[in-house]
Amino acid sequence: DEEWPEAEKAEKLARGAALKWASGVFYRPEKLEGLGQYRSRETQRNSSIQSRLKSTVQSYLEGVSAGLEQLRSAAQEVQSVCQDLGAARWALLDSADRFQGLQQMRALMAEHVQLASVVQVLPQLFSVHEVFSHTLQLLHGQHLLEAHAELMMMEHLRDDILSQLHLRGLSSAQTTVLSYFGGLQELNESLAKQLWDIVGSSLQLVREDPVLFVTAVRIIEREEKIDDTLLLEATFLPPGRPKGWKQKFYQVLRDTITGPHFHATHMDAEGPGLARHLAVLQKDIVSELRVVKDLMVQCVPAHYNILSVCTATYHQALTSHLQDILREDLDKQALFLLLEWALHVYHSSEMMGHPDLLPEVDVSALGPLMSPELVDQTERKYVVKVKASVLEWMQRTLEVEFKEWFREEEPETDHQGFFQSALPVIVMQMLNENIQVASLITDSLQQKVYNMALEELEAFLGRLREALVQCGKEHQKDRTIPKYYVSYLLAMLNNNLALSSSVSSLHPDTARREVPASLQAALDRTQKKTCQLLLEELLLDLQPLCLQLPSRKWLSGSQLVSSMCEVIDKYAKDFSHVRKPIFTLLLMESELLVASQYLRALMQKKMVCKSEEERGQLCNRLLQDATQLRELFCGLGLDGSQQSLEAVFALRELICLKDPALLSLEVLGFITKYPDVSDEHISTLLDMRGDVSKEVRHMVLEMMAQHPQVLPESYRPIFSTILVPAPELPFCLRKGKCA
Repeated sequence: DEEWPEAEKAEKLARGAALKWASGVFYRPEKLEGLGQYRSRETQRNSSIQSRLKSTVQSYLEGVSAGLEQLRSAAQEVQSVCQDLGAARWALLDSADRFQGLQQMRALMAEHVQLASVVQVLPQLFSVHEVFSHTLQLLHGQHLLEAHAELMMMEHLRDDILSQLHLRGLSSAQTTVLSYFGGLQELNESLAKQLWDIVGSSLQLVREDPVLFVTAVRIIEREEKIDDTLLLEATFLPPGRPKGWKQKFYQVLRDTITGPHFHATHMDAEGPGLARHLAVLQKDIVSELRVVKDLMVQCVPAHYNILSVCTATYHQALTSHLQDILREDLDKQALFLLLEWALHVYHSSEMMGHPDLLPEVDVSALGPLMSPELVDQTERKYVVKVKASVLEWMQRTLEVEFKEWFREEEPETDHQGFFQSALPVIVMQMLNENIQVASLITDSLQQKVYNMALEELEAFLGRLREALVQCGKEHQKDRTIPKYYVSYLLAMLNNNLALSSSVSSLHPDTARREVPASLQAALDRTQKKTCQLLLEELLLDLQPLCLQLPSRKWLSGSQLVSSMCEVIDKYAKDFSHVRKPIFTLLLMESELLVASQYLRALMQKKMVCKSEEERGQLCNRLLQDATQLRELFCGLGLDGSQQSLEAVFALRELICLKDPALLSLEVLGFITKYPDVSDEHISTLLDMRGDVSKEVRHMVLEMMAQHPQVLPESYRPIFSTILVPAPELPFCLRKGKCA
């Protein structure tokens, strides 16, 4: 048990397992009846296991016995071999002295082999110069294959000798050999020159006589195989190796392709000259690639990939060539041609996508002809050039427009009788054409030109306003020049409206045709400035009439307002030549101007009523004037709710009030309706009544101070533009004669 603790542990585990099994099976008394059956079955099972174990142990013991027998036999054989080797070693030691004589025999044998080799090549060595002359004659007669065969033979002879000398370390003798074979260098150069001349004319030769080109390719292939073999051996490289003629072949072919087309000393970079140059390039490249695809491919091995090489060469050369052209200061036509040619024509069926070249020619894997950065840079240059052209045309259009203002005839009218000029048509057509032309290249260029067009239109409107102001100043000096100043201002309003309605059509995206805020603001400023000049003109005609009121003559009855109505009616007839929204705006502004000028005249002269009768006359005159003016504007199409003349009626109510004590309430209603009225305005109105005491005035002004007003957003100011003269200060000294 002490020697085999595992056996004791295993027995305990087995007993435990058996006890667990028995307790599970015989947990009921009636199960004990089958105890004898379980015992006999387990006894048979144990007997079977023991017999299998005995059989297995017996087979292992037999195998071990056979192995031990084989080991004893092998040990005996090894001992026998060791004895034989020892005997052989002693025999060799006894014969060592006899082998010393064989060393001299070996040296003689090596010398004999060398001399035999020299004797074999002596005829060839003696004929080297004769072969050189013959090879040179063959080269002159363009018998290139025969000449190359003799050249290879001479090179092989020289290289074999140099290799032997290299292996024996005879470096000094190599110089003599190289000197003896010095003619090989001249022959190599002469052959190479002829080969590169043939390759340089390959595009013509494959069409006329491909034999020479095929011969050159075969020679290049031979030399390439020799280079590969020598490089693989890597023991000795003869002088001039590797020749690398295959790489030279590709280089010469590339130079042949690119030289005539891309290495010109001078090229016309202007639009027509560049167009001709690109057309020639397109025609020649397609023609030459067709020759390569149909003819040259058949003359060279497939692994040369000659068509792919030529295609890539053209592509790279064109890329570099376009970059060189773009370094010049090109006009907009030339820049457009380059962009169109590189982005559209190059890949189209007229060039690299030509049916005769497909599907073998595929430039899609070679990248774009112009990089995205270069395209963007070129587009920006193009936009700058177009901008300069647009600026020049717009300036010229503006000059022509204002030159027409000084003609002795009114501006032209459309079929509805509205004044107009060619300015909006010219400007919009110019901008739209440039945007449409840019759309033929890329969407990004179209967007750039569109943005530029909006910027230039906004700047143009600024220059237009400046020209309007300058023309207005000159007209103020002499109102007869221009003769039809008002008509041309009205035409300008129609033009501005036409521009405003046409701007949205410039947007490349039909779904996003909104007018930018800055441009809309510029259009609004132009409209406002033109309306302002028109109103200034109306004001100049109204001012002489406004200066005549208020007066006693006016109070007693005069045709002053009738004259004002005639002036207004005359201008309204002119205003009928502008379109509806502008016409209504002009009427509203004119009515506001008339109302403010009428009120200003009343307040600045400070007419004081001396009696109640005179106050009644003033009220009647105000009622008649305001009614006449209101009916005039209503007749012209301006609704009463849009008129500012209601302020005259409200002012009349203040003057007509019988009881001054009620003025506070009346003034409160007045300032509520017209919140831009100031204390000075109310004081002037109270003075105009002529019957307001200091106490009532103080009460009214105090009430105004207690009810400050805020201007609503939609309120149109009328009183804030009217300045009331400051009251005269009393002179404190007595009047007397000067000493």
